[in-house]
Amino acid sequence: MDNNQNSELFNEFPPITTAAWEEKIKADLKGADYDKKLVWKTDEGFNVKPYYRSEDLLGLEYLNTLPDEPPFVRGARKGNNEWIIRQDILTGDIEQANKLALDAIAKGADAVGLIAKDITTHKQINRLLTDIDLAKTGIHLLSSRSYPLTLELFIYELNHRGSGGDKIHGSINFDPLGYLLVNGDFYVSWAHNLEEAEYLLTTIRKKLPNFKALTINGHYFPDSGSTLVQELGFSLALANEYLAGLTSKGFSVDSIAPHIQLSLGIGPNYFMEMAKFRAARLLWSKMIGQYHPGKPESLRLFIHATTTSWNKTVYDPYVNMLRTTTEGMSAALGNADSISIQPFDISYATPNDFSRRIARNQQLILKDEAYLDKIVDPAGGAYYIENLTHSIAFHAWGLFKEIEKRGGIIPCITSGFLQDEIVRSRNQKEMDYAQRKTVLIGTTQYPNLQERMLDKIQKTPKPGPVKETPYRKLEQYRAGKAIEELRIATEKYVGQGNKQPAVFLLTIGNLAMLRARAGFATNFFGCAGYEIIDNPGFASIEEGVDAAISSRAETVVICSSDEEYATMAPEIARKIKAVNPKIQVLVAGYPKEIIENLQTAGVDGFIHIKSNLLSTLQAHHLLLGIR
Repeated sequence: MDNNQNSELFNEFPPITTAAWEEKIKADLKGADYDKKLVWKTDEGFNVKPYYRSEDLLGLEYLNTLPDEPPFVRGARKGNNEWIIRQDILTGDIEQANKLALDAIAKGADAVGLIAKDITTHKQINRLLTDIDLAKTGIHLLSSRSYPLTLELFIYELNHRGSGGDKIHGSINFDPLGYLLVNGDFYVSWAHNLEEAEYLLTTIRKKLPNFKALTINGHYFPDSGSTLVQELGFSLALANEYLAGLTSKGFSVDSIAPHIQLSLGIGPNYFMEMAKFRAARLLWSKMIGQYHPGKPESLRLFIHATTTSWNKTVYDPYVNMLRTTTEGMSAALGNADSISIQPFDISYATPNDFSRRIARNQQLILKDEAYLDKIVDPAGGAYYIENLTHSIAFHAWGLFKEIEKRGGIIPCITSGFLQDEIVRSRNQKEMDYAQRKTVLIGTTQYPNLQERMLDKIQKTPKPGPVKETPYRKLEQYRAGKAIEELRIATEKYVGQGNKQPAVFLLTIGNLAMLRARAGFATNFFGCAGYEIIDNPGFASIEEGVDAAISSRAETVVICSSDEEYATMAPEIARKIKAVNPKIQVLVAGYPKEIIENLQTAGVDGFIHIKSNLLSTLQAHHLLLGIR
């Protein structure tokens, strides 16, 4: 189609102003509150409009830049979107780690992460890296008793092989401030950490020019329940502390920045996560710019993305594959430089060959079958994502500036400010899960009633006594853990020879309402691992009550319509209580006009859309004697 035809086509669709769109939307809402119905109030502290137009991009200066140009919002690649597929081998057994690494490399991994905590000799690191072509495979050393020692051994191995250091890519996970966050104390002291950083950076610049000497473990924050804004703001502050410390020792920012990698988590919020990676590069350029670099490459940020554990579940664990697939897509479309997808079963067991293979193949599919490696910054110019990028960057930069006003990240950690901020965010998120405003499929909604996981959960050694630490630890957590503990307790209870708790659904009256409320009750109590006794609907109260008592269920949930509850529920409750007052009689719904009447008749409680799933089931466990 030529330009004239294009012009004629668009003339058939005259432009419509934003005011006209708004007028039409308000008419369709028929008086409903615009903000409540259509504006998304995010956990990150800003609102998202229901739609965006080209005028919403005005003032975003970086939109005129291309990929591989400062401020690198659009990524550092301009020919393709080839990211590094990294597989982390999370075992400290040297022989097993080597075997698993070789298998991962042979089956598509470009880089491997290896545990080096117990490696103290050249012989050990030689065994760990046996048969791995270090010039072709990125090596990321994830742990160490002493990173200077680990680096020396790694370089010694390279010299032993006669390999040139300029061909070696990878990183060491040296992040002493991350250690402080997780462990509640410095490894030795901040001054000692800076001395180690100075040695590592000097050595790596000289002998491994393509290696990263510092890793900012930003994924610790979402794994503790932070928002995306907190993850970026706190991560920037960590990086700035390293930059300030090393520049004070005489290093230029141009000699430091290329040897830092930022490890960010990937959460479930698909478009927000995509925008987060773009915002991270924008903010990195802005922060590095304050140090007046001499090279534009110093503004370029290397981002490693890893799936978080926050939203991964023990029950219905195969759903984790779907979660990590969309998360991997977010990172790829957000132009992450390398990606690790964690195995779907890592929440409850040591990953096996199958789960590791699936984790690796998810990325291979995203590349080789979905072609996400072919297009650079596909989100560029999208009104919605560009505005998300701007909003995340704006609020994260505001948090970063607040941290700097407080003296930097170290005082914010030692005073507990950082921990308090994340706990506040986590508590709100946990409340949203408990009230099912946010859903974990298979755990807080639509549970598999026949699933049993107790025998699949690998036992871990009991922790020793909790040691007092000078500073509060940043607690790593999973959103579904509390609900899962209820269901595990039910499995243990049954395993001790007790009858599985049962919930009888006394369905009666309006067919549509009884089915809807029976489905709600099934999902509600199924999350605790109870047996659900469903019924097609009873013709009379007597028939329903007789069946409920005969079932020997500890709990009866009346499922009908609000109108019919007024006459049916009191009679049902009285008849059941007359036979067995220990049976818990509940109503599915909350008919507020008749609540007191129902309670007087013997109704013990109500389950409804606003019920707190966690606290309600915890209380029910106590009533049943399940610890």
